[in-house]
Amino acid sequence: MTKVAAQAAAPMLAREFGHKAAGDGNDAATLEQVQKNLDQALGHVKEVAVEFRAKSAEGTKISEEAKEKADKALVELEAIRGDMKELSQKLAQGRRGGGDDTPEMKSLGYEVARHADVKSYAEGGCKGTIGFSVKAVTSATGSAGGLIRPERQPEIVGLQRPQLRVRDLLTPGQTESNSIEYAYQTVRTNNAAPVAEGAQKPESNYGWDVANAPVRTIAHWVPASRQAMDDVPQLESLIDGELRYGLDDAEDAQLLLGDGTGQNVLGLYTQAPAYVQPSGVAITGETRIDRLRLAILMVELADYAPDGMVLHPTQWTNIELTKDAAGGYVFANPQGLASNTLWGRPVVSTKRIGTGNFLVGAFKLAAQIFDRMDTEVRISDQDRDNFIKNMLTARYDV
Repeated sequence: MTKVAAQAAAPMLAREFGHKAAGDGNDAATLEQVQKNLDQALGHVKEVAVEFRAKSAEGTKISEEAKEKADKALVELEAIRGDMKELSQKLAQGRRGGGDDTPEMKSLGYEVARHADVKSYAEGGCKGTIGFSVKAVTSATGSAGGLIRPERQPEIVGLQRPQLRVRDLLTPGQTESNSIEYAYQTVRTNNAAPVAEGAQKPESNYGWDVANAPVRTIAHWVPASRQAMDDVPQLESLIDGELRYGLDDAEDAQLLLGDGTGQNVLGLYTQAPAYVQPSGVAITGETRIDRLRLAILMVELADYAPDGMVLHPTQWTNIELTKDAAGGYVFANPQGLASNTLWGRPVVSTKRIGTGNFLVGAFKLAAQIFDRMDTEVRISDQDRDNFIKNMLTARYDV
């Protein structure tokens, strides 16, 4: 039943709403016939009007036969008006159709009957239920296809960003100068001891020196067209976030690995002494966890109190996955959030340090970071030929 109904309905709808092929002369013949019918109907109406006018002038009552004749003439005229309207619509639709390569504006039934899913459904014996959608507009010129625009999601998908935590290990500070002068202790000879009454007191020796650390500027810029800024509201905040992140990323690299040459600062890892196993400790089958505890001891033997560690994510993962003899995790808690803490010290995980390296230290005491200014943002159209190209340059400094 479904197959027969679909095939029967399609030709009827296609003929009514589809456009005729180029070179079809039926429209011209139909128009000529309609014109003849119109002339004939107008003649009948004119005869009736003349008869009514004459009887009205004579004061003679109009017969029922005359009234029926008038009604018939008006009905003929109204029918011809309908034919003309229908023919006009067909001719107009034929003009919209254009040449043979122009898409036809077919009816919904026509599209359904020829839909690939319907054909497959019919060939399969019309079993079960099918569902599909048929668009009411086409992409043809003059159709509503030009109004269809791709949907734009409000969020912009960005690239991944590594965590920035090295700065958090340091003591923050502020400055208004272009350099930081600081004193550091070079000698400590402590001869304090109990002294008998009247005896000479022992002398201790302490020495200090002065060093200077220049304030370095980290900056970058990016060009952007004014149109892009206006057309995509999220772009301005995205560029702002990316540029700020770029400064933080470069700063993080300098604080950890800066070698002090050129405009580089002195980083934490480049100044730390190499690990040497402290004497007096005997250990068998040393593990990563053991090595980090020995590094803590090394710092403590230098009279500092270590307050943090820096590890590669892979090494930290290996530690978290360490299990005891019964198969239970030693540090990790798979059922909850476990803090990045080992031997009571916070662990900073960063790829920059390298898979085979680690850093343990008293960070708050060993180093301090001074900010001369907050992040400065400048946007200008006066950079090079920006003005004539309608471009903007966004520059960020810290």
